[in-house]
Amino acid sequence: MRVVKVAEFVFQIDGREVTITKWEDVPAEFDHIIKFIPDPIPEEHTEEDHEQMALWNDRLQELMEKERARSN
Repeated sequence: MRVVKVAEFVFQIDGREVTITKWEDVPAEFDHIIKFIPDPIPEEHTEEDHEQMALWNDRLQELMEKERARSN
């Protein structure tokens, strides 16, 4: 049986930890990023999968920028 790994994003919002499993559901406002684990690339993957994986660093940087702005 193959185990399917799913993305996990955990944020602190108003003192509560909120877990998200889809990038589309990431909140616009949050206090802190607790965990950022994007969807893993499949063992058998395409060039498109590589392009998608390349986006994750930019997304993390964007979230970190929001976090820094909010804490100032």
